[in-house]
Amino acid sequence: MAGQGNQDEVLRWVERVAAFCVEEWGLPPITGRILGLLMICDPPELSAGQIAETIHASRASLTSNMRFLAAIGLVRRVRVPGDRTTYYRIEDDAWHKVIQRKLDSLGAFGDIADEGMKLAGGSGPRAERIHAAQQSLTWLRDIAARNPPNT
Repeated sequence: MAGQGNQDEVLRWVERVAAFCVEEWGLPPITGRILGLLMICDPPELSAGQIAETIHASRASLTSNMRFLAAIGLVRRVRVPGDRTTYYRIEDDAWHKVIQRKLDSLGAFGDIADEGMKLAGGSGPRAERIHAAQQSLTWLRDIAARNPPNT
């Protein structure tokens, strides 16, 4: 990881990313470490071996997590002409994808809340709690719709 300053500081930052991913998204720590490393590494592509060595992960665990990250579109495989090694790179729009998925899931919850309002009879304390959730979700979706990312 030449050119990245103090490797200990970089690895501490990668661990902070991993902790965030665990706490906020329920991802395994290794998944967060991979994301953190691929965000800060220079060059921006690393082989599975380089990733495993840097974050002290087994190749088996790394392989399954890389497959997962590639399947959900956050990481992509990169080939270099004349090199048989597969490299991995974080997608440029990875964070937009993460946020868009969260917004989509909130929209799905909106449908559930609509059904709950019908069950609650449309008024009273039960309906007020559901309505508060709907208002918050609508607020967040409106903010996102008014402020699309510059991709």
